[in-house]
Amino acid sequence: MFIRNRYLPPLAALASISMVAGCGVFSSDASGDEAPVVVGTTSAPATLDPAASWDNSWELFRNVYQTLLNYSPGGAEPEPDAAESCGFTDGSSTVYSCKLRKGLKFSDGHALDAKAVKYSIDRIKKINVNGGPAGLLGTLSRVQVKSDREVVFHLSQPDATFPLVLTTPAMSIVDPEEYPADALRKDGKISGSGPYSLASFEEGKKAELVRNDNYKGIADRKNSAVTIRYFQKSDEMVKALKDKEIAVIYRGLGASDTVDLQTNQKAEGLQLVENPTTEISYLVFNPSDPWAAKPAVRKAVAQVIDRPALAHNVYKDTVEPLYSMVPRGLVGHTTGFFDDFGAPSVPKAEQILKEAGITDRVPLTLWYTSDRYGSTTKPAFEELKRQLEASDLFKVTLKSRPWKSYVEGYQKGEYPVFGRGWFPDFNDADNFIAPFVGEQNALGTPYEAPEITNKLLPESRAESDRGAVAEQVKEAQQIFVDDVRLLPLWQGKQYVAANEEIAGLEKVIDPATMMDMWELYWKASW
Repeated sequence: MFIRNRYLPPLAALASISMVAGCGVFSSDASGDEAPVVVGTTSAPATLDPAASWDNSWELFRNVYQTLLNYSPGGAEPEPDAAESCGFTDGSSTVYSCKLRKGLKFSDGHALDAKAVKYSIDRIKKINVNGGPAGLLGTLSRVQVKSDREVVFHLSQPDATFPLVLTTPAMSIVDPEEYPADALRKDGKISGSGPYSLASFEEGKKAELVRNDNYKGIADRKNSAVTIRYFQKSDEMVKALKDKEIAVIYRGLGASDTVDLQTNQKAEGLQLVENPTTEISYLVFNPSDPWAAKPAVRKAVAQVIDRPALAHNVYKDTVEPLYSMVPRGLVGHTTGFFDDFGAPSVPKAEQILKEAGITDRVPLTLWYTSDRYGSTTKPAFEELKRQLEASDLFKVTLKSRPWKSYVEGYQKGEYPVFGRGWFPDFNDADNFIAPFVGEQNALGTPYEAPEITNKLLPESRAESDRGAVAEQVKEAQQIFVDDVRLLPLWQGKQYVAANEEIAGLEKVIDPATMMDMWELYWKASW
């Protein structure tokens, strides 16, 4: 007889089942002995408040909060979720209206109406966290409540990407009775209207999600509960999968672990599924640092970095070299960094520095997060240090912090050069350009690029046919190449590993590379 509880330590399994049953969250079609699906990840949230988050916290938010629009499993176009219908009501893409579903409620039973939607969006702009999601609302002028079920967004300029913005977990609808209008919520709780409620949360350790009986939306929940366990090391997470302490791994697999799973999955009773993704990794140069502020230093780094060696030696070819901030597969992708810098060349880098009057080795401090992107991050930065120092042009110091304090550091502008990964908010080239420029951006380091912010982005956003914006995208990428404020390194692949008795993996990752936990289920229970 198949006993699903063996995928949890015995006491934890009993406690989880007791908790779930006590909350009355099992639906009529769920078996009474169904254990939570336990998911492991290195992607722990830095905050529980959507107004503060433009990062991996969204991966939790997607499952406990609700947005007006979302994606159906396997779908690529936004569909109504909390909304019943949405659309532009003018001919210039400046007025966007949504009508809510009837009878919406938050998980705490409070009514969810158009006023709650306006409240949620307005507080993002009012709180205005540095490096936070207010940067996504640059074209939003005001939010209007027309009735209990109708909310209208007035934009300052045409923006065909605005519906895509509304799909992001940053635009999660929160309960006005539980979230301050001008400050972040800090009691460690969540009041949302998503497919699940947050039953308990231990920072950096685990989140227990149970079915939200008040939910009305597009999610077709195939399980009754999910427990997310947060790991700091990839190898510990893989061991937990093989020891059947967890059933699924999402985000944070190390390169060696991925290769091992690809080779031995059948023999070990596991499965590994690759999902299409536009995930990228890149370096950010802080202009407030005296060395990183020098264009010649940035260009010399770009001239030395050997992406193919990084991809092969460290990532075991589970990633591919990237020469543009806009990844392959999106409209307007180029290879600008390769076109301008060519293959790695120490003599060319040395000449760039000499022409700028720099003859001594350049001291640079590179920062990375110790627990966000998996155990391969440290050796990757060690490889970058090796490459730069082998040129005799740089003296590199490496430093790291856990993700939560790492975010706080780059938002305050503390790091001269730092590594970031970018998992798209939505699958459009705009989202690999706009978040990085302007006074307020996702990186916390102002990047004045008026040609992009005042001309190219407005031109592209006025175009409803997103396949017709290639020229603007290419021009913006060339500005990135010329400035080298951002240095793309690689484009990744998204792998989900699981026990062979788990199903739903093929459609569990949405277009923004977040996991829809409701798609997971035990094969014997469905």
